[in-house]
Parts: sequence; C-alpha cells; structure tokens
Amino acid sequence: MLTVEALSAGYGPITALHEVSLTAPEGRITAVLGANGAGKTTLLRTVSGLHPARSGSVRLSDRTLDGLGADKMPGLGMSHVPEGRGVITELTVEENLRLGGLVHGRVGKGDLQRVLDLFPPLVERRAKPAGTLSGGERQMLVIGRALMARPRLLLLDEPSLGLAPRIVAQIFALLRDLVAEEGLSVLLVEQNARSALSVADHGVVLNLGRVVADRPADDLAADDQLRHAYLGF
Repeated sequence: MLTVEALSAGYGPITALHEVSLTAPEGRITAVLGANGAGKTTLLRTVSGLHPARSGSVRLSDRTLDGLGADKMPGLGMSHVPEGRGVITELTVEENLRLGGLVHGRVGKGDLQRVLDLFPPLVERRAKPAGTLSGGERQMLVIGRALMARPRLLLLDEPSLGLAPRIVAQIFALLRDLVAEEGLSVLLVEQNARSALSVADHGVVLNLGRVVADRPADDLAADDQLRHAYLGF
C-alpha cells in the first residue's frame, strides 16, 4: 500500500528524517513509535505532502507521490489526521463531516450515516457546534471527517494525546474493526507505545530521525531492551 524509501526531510539546517524507509501494507496497522523529537510527525507530514522532502521517495500502491501537495492526497486515497484535533469550531458536527467528503463532490447520505454509525456519541451532537465537543468527541470527529473521504490509507498522528484511557481504547478498537471489516490501511504515529503495539500488526521505531527497529508488533512489545531504550515502558 505505502512504500517510503530513503526519505529525508528537515527544517532549515536541522535534518529531522535521515533516509527513512518503511512499508505500510494493505489492510494492516503499522505503528511508528519513538520519543518526542524522533521524527514521527515530520514523517507523516512529509508522506502526506504537508512538508517537502529533501530526498527519497513515497509511493501509494503504484503511484509515486513525490512533489505532490497535500491537497492531492485525498483524491488518491490518503487521509491525514494531524495531531491536535483540529475541528472547525463554528461549524456543526455534521458540517465538519460533510467537508471531509467534498473530495468526491456531493456527499451521499450513505457516507454520512456510515461515519455516524461508527461514532455513536456524534449522533446526538450532529447539529451542535464542533466547539462544544469534548476532547474525545473532537478526536472522533476529525477521524470521522477523514473517513468521509473514503481513504484506502489513513495517517493518524497521536490520536491518544490527552484522552482518557477509556476513550483511547474505544478509538483503537474502532481502528481494528475498520481494518478487519473494510481493509483499511493505517499508519499510526504514537508516543503511547504500549497502546499502539496492542492494536498494531507491525511497528517501526524512530530515534533522532533514523529507523532503529522495524519488526512485528508482538516482537517489539516482547523486546525488553528495546522497549526500555526507546519506548519508555
């Protein structure tokens, strides 16, 4: 599904990614883990076209994405949920969701109902301004908005940040269901490595912009030395 080859990126004189290579297979959750400053967010921003690469290549299936801007990605099957739960607070929940589907033109009732079915707490809030939602509800809304574009690949940046463990568990369980039932592919960036590895099929560990491990999630979770050195649990 997604292939990243020798990707480098940075900010001015600072190199944040050093020739990072990884794959995110179809119908799987691939977790990208590491401490603050490891390069996780830069990786997602570069893959999705929000930040320019210095070198390297990104492919989605057989399509090369090099040089394409973020505005092109939804039409190619990629949706990116950045860190921060960025909803448009003045718009209603339903209006926020409909914005996510505009890449396909007119939003069908089936698309909207599908997303509302995935996130029951949003049903009774659909006519309320998004600014009135709790943190957990906002995270559901931004994920739902991304799913309105019917992506084949979903990029998620720190979806658990600041949320109660119960809400995190619900969101991660939903991801597993989407992968199992719809074949969605997920590239999940998380600092909460324990939770991420519990739902991921594969894990990639970054340290200072370099890949230090690329293995099945169960193997990473069982490697005490690696966990203590890079994952903090």
